[in-house]
Amino acid sequence: MLYYVVAVEAVLLVFGFFFPFVYGIANIALIILVVLVVVDTLILYSNRKGFFARRDTLDKLSNGDDNPVQIVLENQYLFPVRISVIDELPFQFQVRDKEFKLNIDSGKSKTIEYDLRPVKRGEYSFGAVNVFVKSPIGFMQRRYRFSQDMMVPVYPSFMQMRKFELLAISNQLTDAGIKKIRRRGNNAEFEQIKEYVAGDDYRTINWKATARKNKLMINQYQDEKSQQVYSVIDMGRIMRMPFEGLSLLDYAINSSLVISNIAMLKQDKAGIITFSNRVQAILPADRRNAQLRKILELLYNQKTGYLESDYEHLYATIKTKINQRSLVLLYSNFESLSGLQRQLKYIRRLAKVHLLVVIFFENTELRSFIDKAATSAEEIYNKTIAEKLAYEKKLIVKELEKYGIQSILTAPQQLSVNTINKYLELKARGLI
Repeated sequence: MLYYVVAVEAVLLVFGFFFPFVYGIANIALIILVVLVVVDTLILYSNRKGFFARRDTLDKLSNGDDNPVQIVLENQYLFPVRISVIDELPFQFQVRDKEFKLNIDSGKSKTIEYDLRPVKRGEYSFGAVNVFVKSPIGFMQRRYRFSQDMMVPVYPSFMQMRKFELLAISNQLTDAGIKKIRRRGNNAEFEQIKEYVAGDDYRTINWKATARKNKLMINQYQDEKSQQVYSVIDMGRIMRMPFEGLSLLDYAINSSLVISNIAMLKQDKAGIITFSNRVQAILPADRRNAQLRKILELLYNQKTGYLESDYEHLYATIKTKINQRSLVLLYSNFESLSGLQRQLKYIRRLAKVHLLVVIFFENTELRSFIDKAATSAEEIYNKTIAEKLAYEKKLIVKELEKYGIQSILTAPQQLSVNTINKYLELKARGLI
């Protein structure tokens, strides 16, 4: 507004050279303008702490999730103000226009809320919260800077982990797409003998205990515990492909955190192995209280590369380091049958020693080409290639089945749900 007033004043002064009465009006207007600017400056700067702001975020952000951010604003002036708030976000978000405009009455507070969705792990540095304050006069504005130089780490998706944990504790996993899987046979461990109550399985009646007690007694069983579940994550270049902003690697890391937590809730032991051209990290399977924190820290610190993954080295390491038969969830990606066959020798050896599940990804981007009606030669070519690539994925599943190897072919967004389903299915079948 000040710029417009100065411009009008300049025009009046120019006309004042030709019309004397206009010159007098211009002088009066100039005096009023100077007085208003001085008064506006004084009331804005007379209160050294006229305004307060604070940015509130989580101690760590969850990768791939919407993380809440709050900016708390408090007007400590004796008059209402108009403000413009610009939050300096980490460069990873590539956002330069996060601006909010609002009015705040004297002595009142307001809170701005918005979400941030990081897609890479690592350290995110926030800048300042810039607040530009205007009084009711509106000729001047004062700049305040708050919450400068905050560093917040972005960890694997602990929000997704907590979501499945709460559903598991409350027996509501079916709400997230987890199937109810019927247990086959009696593959559980004996726990105790207890008195029969309506609804118990009559096939578990213990007739010897019934004769001694002179009332129906049954054997009670519990799920087998302390089985080892290893998430083995391929960190090579084939896992760098992005889907909805997240790389396949980060989808695998988030899923590994979720399945490790679910396994420990089921009283199994969870461990992590990461590899590319060499085995990068090994966390032995355990289910003590500190294990989940160790898994989270290990996954957070993993650095990716662009090298070819060495399955021979992986097999040799697992054979040496894991002595007990375990469930091995191998997160990788194969785009063609020939790509699988180069590594199949080592995958088959691994499957002979452990219960192996090979987890790889559908290319969901191909669906738009496959479903679209082709009307030109170029579209026919694109659709044919897309169908061929999608068919290659199905051939990979068939090739693994031929050697008795379990597999999961999944869209990246459904990775955690499908992995939990497979884990529960294998437990129900008594394979682990």
